[in-house]
Amino acid sequence: MSELFERAKAVIPGGVNSAVRSFGAVGGDPFFVARGEGAYLVDTEGRRYIDYVQSWGASIVGHAHPKIVEAVQAAAADGTSFGAPTEREVLLAEAVAARVPSVEMLRLVSSGTEAAMTAVRLARGASGRDKILKFAGCYHGHLDALLVAAGSGVATLGLPGSLGVTDGAIADTLVVGYNDIDALAAVFAEHGDAIAAVLVEPIAANMGLVPPAPGFLAALRSHCDASGAYLVFDEVITGFRVGPSGAQGLFDIRPDLSIFGKVLGGGLPLAAVGGPAELMDQLAPFGGVYQAGTLSGNPIATAAGLAALELLDDDLYATLTETATALTEGLRDAISSAGLAVQVSRAETLGGMFFADRPVTDYAGARAADHERFGEFFRAMLAQGIFLAPSGYETMFPSLAHGATEIERTLEAAAAAAATLTSAR
Repeated sequence: MSELFERAKAVIPGGVNSAVRSFGAVGGDPFFVARGEGAYLVDTEGRRYIDYVQSWGASIVGHAHPKIVEAVQAAAADGTSFGAPTEREVLLAEAVAARVPSVEMLRLVSSGTEAAMTAVRLARGASGRDKILKFAGCYHGHLDALLVAAGSGVATLGLPGSLGVTDGAIADTLVVGYNDIDALAAVFAEHGDAIAAVLVEPIAANMGLVPPAPGFLAALRSHCDASGAYLVFDEVITGFRVGPSGAQGLFDIRPDLSIFGKVLGGGLPLAAVGGPAELMDQLAPFGGVYQAGTLSGNPIATAAGLAALELLDDDLYATLTETATALTEGLRDAISSAGLAVQVSRAETLGGMFFADRPVTDYAGARAADHERFGEFFRAMLAQGIFLAPSGYETMFPSLAHGATEIERTLEAAAAAAATLTSAR
């Protein structure tokens, strides 16, 4: 254990400021980052890693991209926070509205959790209903009502929810299986007129990577239309990552509300909820649904977000998809060639991996995968300088800074790691 981690544990719960940064699910202790350089991280002891976490997907163009650094430095020189409107807030909202047809207005906040909280409150306020429907294994931040059967760190730590969340907080939360169209129909048949909103990751990326089954998202849209519930796409991960208008553009499904984060902030703390003007105007100050935040629309974060969006175009998305394809197909070949059962999935620019003998389509399948073996693979890769997310319930995020050299080195490491796992059993 590093001396720095010992110091951290003395003053920070678990030594980390977000549970998913812990190596508890994979064994060992987390390293501490000194700096990021494109596709790489360098730790405080000088070790260099090819990074497939990339700030959990936020750094789509790689770490410390010159254009984003320049934008942040220029914005910081003018002041770090004002508690008053700035032009860049307007520019960023306009940029999102231009890219995402379902969004006419955007409310900027500071985190995905805050955006999810705002979306839930807005849907309840606008509908006059109480119940929220979510899907097992989908993670929408640490909002009390949405922690039940959540993915990401909750799944990683093996928790059913969280202590401190009261029965009352989740009494109006309904949970069904992801991709289970029959269960969806049943819950709407019983509760449809009481459901304010359905929250879903259009591509589930917090139980590992699980794409939507054919017809699943269309069924969501249909049930919401019939019942009067609001459909909320959580595109914190997929927004501006899988395409210029996110997953809703890929699948041609228009949600009522959308949640964005990660890429939207260019690596800085920024998120948003957006939708049609008629619905969004029900937020204060015009409407009766209250939301506010001192750092909402922070001038440095909006500068980084604008710079990130300006860097992305169709050609770059195509390039990133090619990189993700080379990574995922190469990993599948390298690991399966060693005789290990593995499922490697790809959704446009995202990659996922389960040590399982059959495709994973829901949270039950994700939980049934061999997470002990993933931990072994993670440690073997880390020892060779490849940093994957430290949990089998997370996703791989190649960036535009990952080139052929990085992919080739990663696949060589994977073959060696898989051989080590085979010989050890």
